[in-house]
Amino acid sequence: MKESEIRALLDAVREGRVDVGEAMTRLRDLPFEDAGVAMIDHHRSLRQGAAEVVFGEGKTAEQISTIIERLAARGTDVLVTRLDEAKSAAVTAAFPDGVYHADARTFTLRRASDDASHDTASREAAAREASRHVAVVCAGTSDLPVAREAVETLRFLGHEVDAIVDVGVAGLHRLLAHRERLHDAAVVIVVAGMEGALPSVVGGLLGSPVIAVPTSVGYGAAFGGIAALLGMLNSCAAGVTVVNIDNGFGAAFAAHRILRGDAD
Repeated sequence: MKESEIRALLDAVREGRVDVGEAMTRLRDLPFEDAGVAMIDHHRSLRQGAAEVVFGEGKTAEQISTIIERLAARGTDVLVTRLDEAKSAAVTAAFPDGVYHADARTFTLRRASDDASHDTASREAAAREASRHVAVVCAGTSDLPVAREAVETLRFLGHEVDAIVDVGVAGLHRLLAHRERLHDAAVVIVVAGMEGALPSVVGGLLGSPVIAVPTSVGYGAAFGGIAALLGMLNSCAAGVTVVNIDNGFGAAFAAHRILRGDAD
């Protein structure tokens, strides 16, 4: 439940349009709900400005569908990450209004009410956030699944995204050709595997926040992304933030937090 919905409910109680018993029923499961397969955190949007996101890896299609059903029943938009194609077939059959992005391995279902139901402050904050976009920079085509996860997460959270693809350090002139686009972004997410050098280059060019995402792409000595992770953690560009290996979602949510803080 969103802050605007709670305010509307309390206003309705004050004005006598909703009695206290009905309000208590609607608020009973506000903090969390025991769905059997998960303890669903309905309170998260009040704390963090975004509803709980479903991590699909390791869950069955039936478990994922149960969680989606309970979230959607509250009028909540739903994002599922790390959803493989096999499970996506069952999920999309259960929720045909949702959209599966195979390249990002994400599923989104829109259920939230329109902007008319939001209070003025919420609308103004959303407008400020939307006016500033995030650039997602992808070193190579092999890094695209992680970059797409970041892109779809950002779009789900209501942010504009400028995706810049295949501009790794092996051909630095490709990155420099997009320097104006990079400077225009409020936050830049840089996704790279191999030796993980691209975030250092981008961080040295810009004053805006840079979030680095190491990927598991690379040959044997890349150690499944550890080489890129260590390279990014040791970046000589001051202030580059690093998230976990292949964690496009985490990078996107970090950017969301930065933009929400700026909007406040």
